[in-house]
Amino acid sequence: MKFKRVVVTGMGALTPIGNNLEAYWQGLINGVSGAAPITYFDTEKFKTKFACELKNFDVTDYMDRKEARRLDKFSQYAMIASDEAIKDSGLNLETVDKSRVGVIWGAGIGGLETFQEEVLNFAAGDGTPKFNPFFIPKMIADIAPGNISIKYGFMGPNFTTVSACASAANAMFDALNYIRLGYADVIVSGGSEAAVTIAGMGGFNAMHALSTRNDSPETASRPFDATRDGFVLGEGAGALIIESYEHAVARGAKIYAEFAGGGLSADAHHLTAPHPDGLGVKAVMHNCLENSGLSPEEVDTINTHGTSTPLGDVAELKAISEVFGSHAPNININSTKSMTGHLLGAAGAIEAIASILAMQNNLVPPTINHTTVDERIDARLNLTLNKAQSREINVALSNTFGFGGHNVCLAFKRF
Repeated sequence: MKFKRVVVTGMGALTPIGNNLEAYWQGLINGVSGAAPITYFDTEKFKTKFACELKNFDVTDYMDRKEARRLDKFSQYAMIASDEAIKDSGLNLETVDKSRVGVIWGAGIGGLETFQEEVLNFAAGDGTPKFNPFFIPKMIADIAPGNISIKYGFMGPNFTTVSACASAANAMFDALNYIRLGYADVIVSGGSEAAVTIAGMGGFNAMHALSTRNDSPETASRPFDATRDGFVLGEGAGALIIESYEHAVARGAKIYAEFAGGGLSADAHHLTAPHPDGLGVKAVMHNCLENSGLSPEEVDTINTHGTSTPLGDVAELKAISEVFGSHAPNININSTKSMTGHLLGAAGAIEAIASILAMQNNLVPPTINHTTVDERIDARLNLTLNKAQSREINVALSNTFGFGGHNVCLAFKRF
């Protein structure tokens, strides 16, 4: 069977370093840190008192207050990013066959704040079960694509992928394959997350997963640095319009990039720690290259998972050195999480967008906050440290890994 070619025709971003696509890109190339003290709740008794929250964000700039109250933040973010992506794509909502337009979305957790608030309200009461009638519809992870489809009338494939921090990348790979196989012409895909909450921060602190660099939040996310001490929690959303090449050309769409392929694998090792030899990471990159019809020597950039954890960064870079061999030093490797923090289920979406924009502009965003060399990391590698680097980019990979050992690698080609 011959697969259909697939392209990206629209993008939208709502991130801690920019509330739309252009602002996000400017934040990336200028090396802006999105980390700052948490404003959403009192952190006095928390080990970590900072995160990458959205800045200057008011949901009523995007939707009316009544609609916003019926949505958890993660769904609000999904609606906002997808709306920007749809507008950016130039898709004609009056003429497109909506039965051939789907929504495949990623969320690692879903409505955590809604769940938290309902439980806290119940615990503070007299034991009478007084729950908001929107509690369940606001909380469930699949509601984001449901809401998007309801707003626009899209009746194609519609579901949520949940694979922790790999969720959005999984959603995009599913979208790629549904279009390749002819089940849809257009799919709105990406991911959203809103876990900067009492429960989110408390839970990740209990796992010792977060940085505790409270005296310098803006430098806390420091992938590949010898002094890194954990990731910085972020929030937001990224959306991409993924479309068959034939459909895009027929409607005269602008094309950002070709979605060349992807790979999946599992570490089958540990709940939260990567395999120390990066076996799953090596497998997922091999799978991606094979699925995309690419050779290792064709890869120009890799936006790594690069969370700034002591174990994860080393395992991923070791895998890159082994998969790409003598070509590895020629690749610009970076981690945009150094700026955005870790958006969990939305990470794969905003990082795929960063990879595509890097290719569009022949400019690789930096890995900021690097000061101290980690002797365990291959010194030959170009980690794009502290400043953006110009270079011709024809092929970009984006790695995303999730708790439970879920690995996804996506490949984009210059169109």
